[in-house]
Amino acid sequence: MLIIIITTVVIGIIGIAVGLGLVATGRKFHVEVDERESAVRECLPGNNCGACGYAGCDAMAAAIAAGEAPANGCPVGGSPVAKQIGAIMGVDAGAVERKVAFVRCKGTCDVTRNQGNYVGIQDCRSAVLSGINVMDCAYGCLGLGSCAAVCPQNAIVLRDGVAMVNRSRCVGCGLCVKACPKGLIELVPAAARVAVQCSNRDRGPAVKKVCSAGCIGCGICQRQCEHDAIHVEGNLAHVTYSACVQCGKCVEKCPAKVITPPVATKKDQSA
Repeated sequence: MLIIIITTVVIGIIGIAVGLGLVATGRKFHVEVDERESAVRECLPGNNCGACGYAGCDAMAAAIAAGEAPANGCPVGGSPVAKQIGAIMGVDAGAVERKVAFVRCKGTCDVTRNQGNYVGIQDCRSAVLSGINVMDCAYGCLGLGSCAAVCPQNAIVLRDGVAMVNRSRCVGCGLCVKACPKGLIELVPAAARVAVQCSNRDRGPAVKKVCSAGCIGCGICQRQCEHDAIHVEGNLAHVTYSACVQCGKCVEKCPAKVITPPVATKKDQSA
């Protein structure tokens, strides 16, 4: 009986000592958490997409609380989230322009030819690394879905051999931009009604040989624009969205009809 009592007392003393040690250690290594960081984290959408340039929403919240990132640094949350975070941080977050992904390729199966059947890994990056060009146009979409695979909102579908974006679902995280090995996807203002749906930088005759819907670099769009918002560089037209007033003259005059509203799905086209 005495042995049991002694054992119990010894264990109790050891437990108390360990507990006191843990308390002391906790106090010594305690890190003060900025309450604003927790509040900012609650405002962030939680996508952890990395579009802000940080590892995730936790890292973004810490950076904002420390003054290392702007209050409007989350491209997914947009202006509503920026205003909430601005109020927490006591700063004017400013307006955040919502952006959506746009695939700069119009090379569906009916306007370009397929060189053969690709039987490798169904991934655009793998196909590019293999050196195989599935379509006649070396600049065009491979249609194997690397962009769709990384989209957290299921906003990208493959139709007729080309990736297409549903703007109503897209949150502008930019993961598809990073995933496309050909650099065909860019983020454009959600309000934009003008975009060049081509990435081919060859001269006009060479473009027409591989795709009947490609930009021929004729420059008519550039000459029509009264606001210096569209330029042809490297045989390819591109829109400067900060200068574009959405007048639509370039869309109307483009002989190749490659300048279109940045709409990709049939749902968007009918909206």
